[in-house]
Amino acid sequence: MTGGIAAAALAMLPADSGWAAALEARKSPFSTDEQQTRRADALSYNNFYEFGSGKDDPAANAGSLTTAPWSVEVGGLVAKPTTYALEDILKFVTLEERIYRLRCVEGWSMVIPWIGFPLADLISRVEPLGSAKYITFETLVRPDEMPGQRGLFQPLDWPYREGLRLDEAKHPLTILAVGMYGETLPNQNGAPLRLVVPWKYGFKSIKSIIRIAFVEEQPPTTWQEMASHEYGFYSNVNPEVDHPRWSQATERRIGEGSGLLAKRRPTLMFNGYGDEVASLYAGLDLRAHY
Repeated sequence: MTGGIAAAALAMLPADSGWAAALEARKSPFSTDEQQTRRADALSYNNFYEFGSGKDDPAANAGSLTTAPWSVEVGGLVAKPTTYALEDILKFVTLEERIYRLRCVEGWSMVIPWIGFPLADLISRVEPLGSAKYITFETLVRPDEMPGQRGLFQPLDWPYREGLRLDEAKHPLTILAVGMYGETLPNQNGAPLRLVVPWKYGFKSIKSIIRIAFVEEQPPTTWQEMASHEYGFYSNVNPEVDHPRWSQATERRIGEGSGLLAKRRPTLMFNGYGDEVASLYAGLDLRAHY
């Protein structure tokens, strides 16, 4: 799908996000041929604490989020800092369908057909300076539309923040997604723009992005700040490094049974993307840098 057509499809959506527009995208050689998770499961079982901490809270509470207009500020150590309207970003990219495995740090997984474009395409537009070594991301803060951000006691510090090394961000597998299952992203899945990094645990794939910055030093990230002994900056899927409270050796694929009948399957190193990304971490102690 050409960027102009994609931008037009998003522009047609009303600000009320209960609507979705069909998106076309070219096929990608990076896609897996594994059976996809049912759309209904992917839309109803996820983590998005801005809408509540329960798995069904995002689907129940995200309908009020206004996603149009949407802009993304891109700045920091770049030659061309810019605030983009989302439709303007889509004018210079080509959308692809990327069918990726998704592995949650909690021990469950899915296979999702994302629609998006390489983050590297956006990075090249703003021309990072030589001093830029990392890239940071921030999620929207809007308590009037995000009930999980309201109240005296908050589960996380807002805004939600994530980060990558610049070489990770520029890797061909790393995408910014604007759709899934052939349509624009539902609110509960990170509309209208989210990160997808398939070899890392799912919480690294930050949702509803409004700000991207290039920095020199490793940036703070939300879960690492909350519990650094449990969640590291890298958070690569690694069956040999357990979470302090559970094993990461196996996973439950959503849709393959539940409760005591749930099937378990071995978790793959780098979520099965080792051939593509292992070289990024040559010489790095993955136990120390979890």
